[in-house]
Amino acid sequence: MSDAPARSADADAVAAPRPNAVVAVLAFAGIVVALMQTLVIPIVPELPRLLDAPASDTAWAVTATLLAAAVATPVVGRLGDMFGKRRMLLVSVVMLVVGSVVCGLSDALVPMIVGRALQGLSSGVIPLGISIMRDELPAERLAGATALMSASLGVGGALGLPTAALIADNFDWHVLFWASAAMGAAALVLVLAFVPESRVRTGGRFDAVGAVGMAVGLVSLLLAISKGADWGWASGTTLGLFAAAVIVLLAWGLFELRTAQPLVDLRTTARRQVLFTNLASIAVGFSMFAMSLVLPQLLQLPTQTGYGLGRSLLTAGLVMAPSGLVMMALAPVSAAVSKAKGPKVTLMIGALIVASGYGLNIVLMSEVWHLVLVSSVIGAGIGFTYGSMPALIMGAVPASETAAANSLNTLMRSIGTSCASAIAGVVLAQMTIDLGGYALPSENGFKTVMAIGAGAALLAFAIASFIPRPRAAVPAAPPAPAATETSAGTPSGR
Repeated sequence: MSDAPARSADADAVAAPRPNAVVAVLAFAGIVVALMQTLVIPIVPELPRLLDAPASDTAWAVTATLLAAAVATPVVGRLGDMFGKRRMLLVSVVMLVVGSVVCGLSDALVPMIVGRALQGLSSGVIPLGISIMRDELPAERLAGATALMSASLGVGGALGLPTAALIADNFDWHVLFWASAAMGAAALVLVLAFVPESRVRTGGRFDAVGAVGMAVGLVSLLLAISKGADWGWASGTTLGLFAAAVIVLLAWGLFELRTAQPLVDLRTTARRQVLFTNLASIAVGFSMFAMSLVLPQLLQLPTQTGYGLGRSLLTAGLVMAPSGLVMMALAPVSAAVSKAKGPKVTLMIGALIVASGYGLNIVLMSEVWHLVLVSSVIGAGIGFTYGSMPALIMGAVPASETAAANSLNTLMRSIGTSCASAIAGVVLAQMTIDLGGYALPSENGFKTVMAIGAGAALLAFAIASFIPRPRAAVPAAPPAPAATETSAGTPSGR
């Protein structure tokens, strides 16, 4: 006992000597993971030829990543709380590198799907990074740092499309994955060099039954959402998966409530601030992804339609890129608003900005600069909303549950984006015009999707209004070192 304070002081000297470096490295890791998600978009139409497989099968190169990410994010978050957030962050980045190498060596469908699934397992990096920041950064730095880390998801997604299109147009398609592996390796080295391991952890026993139950329920739900249009929304497979998701998730919830050390603490999740933040996250995820579906198609459709702009995929990516830069630039503004008025207000402001961006898109869609403006406005709103959510979550959960709670919030956003893809796909498939014997989405179809995106943002605003105003805009500082070691040791019996 006599040497505990000395160990804590030494640990502090190592843990956070360079907060700027910690924030920069974690944000870079988040951007690298987000880039991975848009990596294959430029080559999706070419995958059947490149992999010598039907288009219905090559679509699994995208679906596998979605499913793996949905399962891994909450599981890795819980493991991070139990055994070390930096440790699980490193495992996640290693999965990205390994998956990228597998894809880089692939010329067939099965290894490509395996590699993309491994890449999806890295999706816990952003919530883990936010949780590390809570444990390691001074309280006055936390709001801005978490806003930047949360925005890295949008930044990477926006910058990934033009980068991937540029590589795909000028190099062999395998270079996409070798570039991803190289950036992942760089992130791995930087995390090892600059990011300390948090001593805030719960220990205990991992809820394997809960993890399996959640995985089965989420995979059933997301498969039905993502593949329902291909299989038919009224088909037995789709309806069976929806039914299985409901039954399994209900049974999983009952099991989690009766388990001493659950994978997801549903009682904490049911707290008003956490519950309404997660519900708003679904709506925000929906509204964000609607932009990603509409704008590139408008830019690439032929000018003969009367509303398409006939531009290349690279141009479409460059039009989307400013939205990511705006998100990054507004991270400190989002943090300042949260500090002055509270993250609830920041979330509501962001939702209104997103809705106004879609309103602009309905009336401004005939010029490239129109879409640059729209993507920037929506990006600004997303930056505000994404910056506020970690503060709301962390203000309502104990430090020992930060990674799991942030991971669940990230999962809610992913469910929103999956729903956006499915609903927009249905709308654009039903509202079409005929051009030279080809059915193309109509102008009214795009406007309908924009209106739905605006409605989702307004729904997020309404849901956010029910979030109780927190006592403080910035979450409390982490526990004192000695107290942290004691609390961390007790649950695990050490």
